[in-house]
Amino acid sequence: MSIRPIKRIVQSKPTLEGAGVRLRRAFGFGDTAETDPFLLLDDFRNDRPSDYLAGFPWHPHRGIETITYVLSGSVEHGDSLGNRGTLGAGDVQWMTAGRGIMHQEMPKGDALGRMHGFQLWANLPSALKMTAPRYQDIKAADIPEVVDDDGTRVRVVCGEFWGKKGPVDGVAADPRYLDVFVPAGLRKTLRVEVERHAFAYVFEGDGAFAYASKPFGVLSEKQIDGEEVLLREPAGDRSLVLFDQGDEIVVQAGERGIRFLLVSGKPIREPIAWYGPIVMNTQAELKQAVEDLRNGTFIRA
Repeated sequence: MSIRPIKRIVQSKPTLEGAGVRLRRAFGFGDTAETDPFLLLDDFRNDRPSDYLAGFPWHPHRGIETITYVLSGSVEHGDSLGNRGTLGAGDVQWMTAGRGIMHQEMPKGDALGRMHGFQLWANLPSALKMTAPRYQDIKAADIPEVVDDDGTRVRVVCGEFWGKKGPVDGVAADPRYLDVFVPAGLRKTLRVEVERHAFAYVFEGDGAFAYASKPFGVLSEKQIDGEEVLLREPAGDRSLVLFDQGDEIVVQAGERGIRFLLVSGKPIREPIAWYGPIVMNTQAELKQAVEDLRNGTFIRA
């Protein structure tokens, strides 16, 4: 087993999106080499309705998949193909935009005005950029949760983990999307396939992730099992943890426990031409997408 070193830990940044939604962006609209196949992660969390009710009115998507995970409040969505629905607390929507749709998402708070959720963008390989759009709307009750003997809880949205398989399937990057809670004071090791890029995003509590292992005898903060020494990097609320290569991560929960998304996927390693919610492989494809928007041929039968 080899612990994944931490490349770095960064705080998500305040961002204004849609028609004026205040959110926090963990990564996106930049170099995606470290997060490939994932392009963007937004944390839309607010208890002031004026900061999110304007929502995300009609906008285009092509060449990507968008994954919306709601923790509190709700999100009403609709698209140009006639699909409509509402995501409630604990629900997930995995939308494959493929060759193109027009889409809107309008958040609403809970009884106390609170809204919290995440949106993750995953790239599509060139062979699937122009595939037919499709939705996978998953209700909270259909997402399996695994509880370990030590109290660790994992909701398996996509992929397989601890003998459970998430309900989302047929996704190009073969991702694993987990919602993990580790109880206060507990140290936990979680497997991540070595060929995947992986990151964690902390959104409750705090803790520390092991970022290096060294032979016994090297000066460090703590000795584990008398065989190796783990140096730790603290991570609190709204922290993005980017991991290097390895096949497991180690997390030490703080006094309040720690809850985080643990997301991994096989990198696509293809060139990216990016224009907002349209992501293609070449500038020529991107230019064609913009022309399609202008001349009304973006939505294809």
